[in-house]
Amino acid sequence: MTSISLQNPLFATYAIAATLMILKAVGMSWLTVVRMMQEKGGFRSPEDLRKTPLNPAPHPSQLAPNERVERIRRIQMNDLENLPFFLVAGLLFILTEPSLLLARLLLFGYVVSRLLHFAAYFTGRTHDMRATFWSVGSFILIFMTVRTLLVALGI
Repeated sequence: MTSISLQNPLFATYAIAATLMILKAVGMSWLTVVRMMQEKGGFRSPEDLRKTPLNPAPHPSQLAPNERVERIRRIQMNDLENLPFFLVAGLLFILTEPSLLLARLLLFGYVVSRLLHFAAYFTGRTHDMRATFWSVGSFILIFMTVRTLLVALGI
C-alpha cells in the first residue's frame, strides 16, 4: 500500500500538485483585492463605501459590478468548483499505486491545464480555448476517478 509520506515519490508528486493548486486558488483572492484597488470599485458590501485610507473617496458607484474585477471572481469561482474534486481524486488515485510516470503526467498535467485555463480566462480568450483547457483537466479527473473506482472494486 502507498505510504502517505513525503518520502514516497507518489505522495510527494500529489503534494506538489495539490499545493500548487491551493496556492493558485488562494492567490485569486489576492488578485481580486488588487484588481478592486486598481479599479477603485467592484466592491460588494455597503460597508466598503466607508472612508478609509484604502478608499479615501468612497462613491456609491464603487458597488456597481466592474467587469475587470468580476472576471477575476469568475476565474476564482471556477477554481472553487474544480479544486475540491482534484484534491480528493488525486489523493485517492495515488492510493491505487500507479506508476510514478503516470501519476506525474496526470497530476502535473492537471496543474498545467488549470494554469492555461487561468491564462486564457484572464486574457479574455475565446470560450472554445478556455473549454479546451478545462476539458483536459476534466478528462484527467475522470480518468483518475474511474481508475480508483475500478481498483477499489478489484476489477
